[in-house]
Amino acid sequence: MTIIMDNNLSNMAMPKQVKIVEVGPRDGLQNEVPVTLEDKVDLINSLSKTGLTVIESGSFVSPKWVPQMAGSAEIYGLIDQVDGINYPALTPNLKGYELAKQAGVKEVAIFGAASESFSQKNINCSIAESLQRFEPIMQQAKLDGIKVRGYVSCVLGCPYEGDIDIAKVAEVAKTLYDMGCYEISLGDTIGVGTPIKAQAMLAEVAKLVPIEHLAVHFHDTYGQALANIYACLALGVSVIDSAVAGLGGCPYAKGASGNVATEDVVYMLNGLNIKHGVDLTALAQAGETICKALGKKTNSKVANALLSN
Repeated sequence: MTIIMDNNLSNMAMPKQVKIVEVGPRDGLQNEVPVTLEDKVDLINSLSKTGLTVIESGSFVSPKWVPQMAGSAEIYGLIDQVDGINYPALTPNLKGYELAKQAGVKEVAIFGAASESFSQKNINCSIAESLQRFEPIMQQAKLDGIKVRGYVSCVLGCPYEGDIDIAKVAEVAKTLYDMGCYEISLGDTIGVGTPIKAQAMLAEVAKLVPIEHLAVHFHDTYGQALANIYACLALGVSVIDSAVAGLGGCPYAKGASGNVATEDVVYMLNGLNIKHGVDLTALAQAGETICKALGKKTNSKVANALLSN
């Protein structure tokens, strides 16, 4: 059988190395049943031994709204922080930022949305108002020498509005970048994206924000996350958000399944000969342990295959 390779596919500019941003302890666990502080610490410490260089470890939000993130300040005092690994936290407002700084956090993340309805449902304000609220954080972080990462939610679809104008995604991303966010993570919060749509969105954003400052964050609701990541790698993106064991979802997006599993991403990158520095076996074991604490099975197909052998 003769295989004919499409010229567009054979000439894709895949990166030689990518950075994986592990979001399991924060974005993952925030939409699972609550686990103990010890379980959270054990997860982060286990992930620190896998070769990951970024592990999002907490969220300084009100426990009233996200009870799963209670104890984030204590976590930073209990985990074994390893040199060379970054342990960022989500900070939705200046109060959260100050608490994170007091806990010793060296990098924080802020989040906006490309959907007006989602912004109202999530943080009870418009997109413009949400971005204005971040100005004090950006100003203080600059004074403190703390890096800020930006998230954009609903870049490929919204549970309330449906399709999202990619020009709006680009606008929000550029605003965050111009405010001083060193990296912008583009999130398919409800996992409805497909490869062509993902590429179109990324290409539109990259017109306003350099591709080297962009990351992709795909949920796997419709099983498209790996395909979407592959499509975006082809455009040169080199930062991928993922969660060990495919943990998580979105508390404000009904039916949204977990993040793409880090184990599955690593396996695909191995097959593409793209460097990432992560030990797949150690990663799968970390995922297995936290899933036992959660009383559930892993969402990672790769981990299921590895651990059943």
